[in-house]
Amino acid sequence: MPRKHDQKGAVLPGIFQDDWSNYFGFEEDSGLKKHMEETRNAGLPRRRGRPRKDQSRPDAPRMLLVRAGLAVLTEKGFSTVSIDEILSSAGVPKGSFYHYFDSKDAFGLALVDAYADFFARKLDHWLGAENRPPLERLRDFFADAKAGMARFDYRRGCLIGNLGQEMGVLPAAFRERLAAVFRDWEGRTATCLRAAQAAGQIASDADCDRLARFFWIGWEGAVLRAKLERSPAPLDDFAEGFLAMLRSGSETSKGQPTCSKRY
Repeated sequence: MPRKHDQKGAVLPGIFQDDWSNYFGFEEDSGLKKHMEETRNAGLPRRRGRPRKDQSRPDAPRMLLVRAGLAVLTEKGFSTVSIDEILSSAGVPKGSFYHYFDSKDAFGLALVDAYADFFARKLDHWLGAENRPPLERLRDFFADAKAGMARFDYRRGCLIGNLGQEMGVLPAAFRERLAAVFRDWEGRTATCLRAAQAAGQIASDADCDRLARFFWIGWEGAVLRAKLERSPAPLDDFAEGFLAMLRSGSETSKGQPTCSKRY
């Protein structure tokens, strides 16, 4: 299978090379699945010696741990998941875990970085698609996110949002890291909104940075509600509401009546 590339031609990270468009469909990689099943088999001896140097390979121990951690923690809480559960899912011995991560907290921060990198590329793929009108790019993102959640029966949500809800029991280091991820996503979204502004799709005096912040506050809530209700309705409601708000602001700027121009 050819390696996946982003729109700029860069090879996407090894974690997601098998099919980066899947919403963390790690187990759909048949080769990885076979490897994980084999290593879980108690009758098969584990390989000994130092871990291989190329840890970007999908079947390398560090990569297996990160992939398993992302899959588990988009569904469950960080504070309730044990290292043993991650090891069991990844089929990796505990010694390998501590070879790459000093602690569970260090592992959690590595997962934040991996997820943030993946999702930034995902946003660039959809919101940066210059061959599509800017607001259609938002619709494409909505459709992809909804399909991704549906693939796992709405059991998996957003890792960054999930961890944010646990901030009361997480180390302080997580707070700034999570906030920085949201700021990055907001910046990419604001760029798309400014393109919509330049194309005359939204009001010329709209505050795109503020709209982007509003978008991520609302979208994360919609993802949480979709996971809670196991339904796409919250995603659809927010997506249509946000787009309607943008259209409403555009109409106001053209002198047409609307309820409010506030965002």
